[in-house]
Amino acid sequence: MNKATSALLVLFIALALYSCETFQKAKTIKLAHGLDISHPVHRAMMYMADELEKNSKGQLKLELYPNQQLGSERQCLELLQIGSLGMTKVSAAVMENFSPNMQVFGLPFLFRNREHRFNVLDGAIGKELLDGGQKYWLKGLGYYDAGSRSFYTKEKPVELPSDLEGLKIRVMESVTAMNMVSSLEGSPTPISSGELYTALQQGVVDGAENNPPTFYLSRHYEVCKFFSLDEHTSIPDVLVISTHLWKSLSTEEQSWLQTAADVSVKYQRKLWAKAEQEALDAVVKAGVKVVRPDKSLFKEKVISIYEDYRDNEPIYNLIDRIQETQ
Repeated sequence: MNKATSALLVLFIALALYSCETFQKAKTIKLAHGLDISHPVHRAMMYMADELEKNSKGQLKLELYPNQQLGSERQCLELLQIGSLGMTKVSAAVMENFSPNMQVFGLPFLFRNREHRFNVLDGAIGKELLDGGQKYWLKGLGYYDAGSRSFYTKEKPVELPSDLEGLKIRVMESVTAMNMVSSLEGSPTPISSGELYTALQQGVVDGAENNPPTFYLSRHYEVCKFFSLDEHTSIPDVLVISTHLWKSLSTEEQSWLQTAADVSVKYQRKLWAKAEQEALDAVVKAGVKVVRPDKSLFKEKVISIYEDYRDNEPIYNLIDRIQETQ
């Protein structure tokens, strides 16, 4: 073997070993959620995956599992707690069962407007609540916009609070959500999102409450022909990582992931604003009657819920701080 051939062979082996080392160093994080692949949140996660792979030069990757492939929101959080799943996206209403202070987001008419909501979420209060789940092995990385939740029903529109009297309304597994529907004299019925379409069809519940894009993409408009935009709550989605995984990442890897998450949050909020109007246009075209009731009437009925937290100092202090935020 001549010197030139030998040198080329050494170079080839070195490159092969470097490639193997790089491949072995690559880490893949599994991220599961319950939404459809056309949902703005999933599209933002795809964007995050691209950003993470680009920023880390392929050393850190995301593998997405949408449509409840790995379980409901609650089940995914439980998998994070034991370290069997890396990341998930859940509603703050579900997160409150694991990180109690998150329940503040479920209070009706908590935010004055969209700008106020984002100022709270992106400020000190929002970060404090994201970090608050770490003692439960759950660390928040950011908030996706989930808009405002409103009631939709099968048989009649909800134009006044009294229209909810006696109706079985599906809610998330959230004490706050159940208390809100009860205060409006409805009958709160916790059901997982994956089972809701059938429950509506079979009359297990008379209606539910959610934001316009989810109402549309879940095809619930096929069963429920009345959508009442009372916008009673604005509960964000939370991007969550298992602390078992987070602590196993190097400082550099944590920075790559957090940066990708931050970028995806901004991207998702733009997608969301567009998706809301598109969803409303689509359901109206499909024959849904959209009503815009007087929100103040609903607010009057549920405002007493705030007093229920007077003896809960952490939550009551959060309420004050949120209301003082400009």
